[in-house]
Amino acid sequence: MPCLAKIHYVCILIAWSCITDFNYTFPFICIFIIQVLAMAEKEELISVEYEIFGRVQGVFFRKYTQAEGKRLGLVGWVLNTEQGTVRGQLQGPGSKVKEMQDWLRNKGSPKSKITKAEFSNEKEIESLEHSDFRINKQKKV
Repeated sequence: MPCLAKIHYVCILIAWSCITDFNYTFPFICIFIIQVLAMAEKEELISVEYEIFGRVQGVFFRKYTQAEGKRLGLVGWVLNTEQGTVRGQLQGPGSKVKEMQDWLRNKGSPKSKITKAEFSNEKEIESLEHSDFRINKQKKV
């Protein structure tokens, strides 16, 4: 049920409780309101893999990526590849993942020069598969 429809439903319940036995219905309405607000704030979890091209090695790109991911409350990993790119995975609330994708595409570390950002395997997940955002030191082929 969309958030506005839920709020509309709550208003109807409150109006109904005012014309019926308010003392009996009020506790149920309070519980329902709390549940609606909790559902409205809950956002789907997204997982996405990425590869960043350009001048992204030797410019602290992984360190800045980790810091930005943690700032946004995301989990995942980042590593350098032998091809000179940076690859990784992001997981977290959809809006925060999108914000991080924008950061990877357009900002990066201060001395980096991003020429291309590719994102793949985006999917909704039930729970986070990582507990933090880590830098992998091993280069991946």
